[in-house]
Amino acid sequence: MKEASLAKRYAEAYLSYAKEAGLKVLEAVRETSNLKILLYQNPEFYEFLRNTDFLYLEKCSVIDNVLLQFSAQLKEFLKLLVSKGRIRSLIDICDYLRVNYTHPGVSDALVKTSFPLDLELIARIKDKLEAKLKKKLQLYIELDAELLGGVQVTVGNKVFDGSVRKRLDDLREKLELVRVA
Repeated sequence: MKEASLAKRYAEAYLSYAKEAGLKVLEAVRETSNLKILLYQNPEFYEFLRNTDFLYLEKCSVIDNVLLQFSAQLKEFLKLLVSKGRIRSLIDICDYLRVNYTHPGVSDALVKTSFPLDLELIARIKDKLEAKLKKKLQLYIELDAELLGGVQVTVGNKVFDGSVRKRLDDLREKLELVRVA
């Protein structure tokens, strides 16, 4: 939950900064979505940004020379994340912006799963979430092998985690609390 509030705080700060600089909200959100796609297509670039073996100035130089199609505001934001040691939250920040600012009047829900879902199951998930949250949703599906199974849904700052990864983490925490005599 700490990561979600951290992502929200940085995402809102970036959006405020981008708006002050003259970017429209949808432009800033679209740009972060494009950045996320670039990071997934080039995982070595994301790993470079997260790697502590490289100096801050080296990373800044690469950001300026590689991300030519992105705004100066996004590049400065990336440099801030690198300097604060928060670059690992970048994907969560991008997800937060997309989920919360893409469709006005409709809340976006990010559904992460480790395997492709059929349309009937997606429709059932959407119906149950809309009934539970009492709002209209736009679903986005993303495959995430780290979940191992199950589904994780993010709507705004709420996370519904039914993934195998979460269950294993919970079980590990419980086992760590048990003392063996």
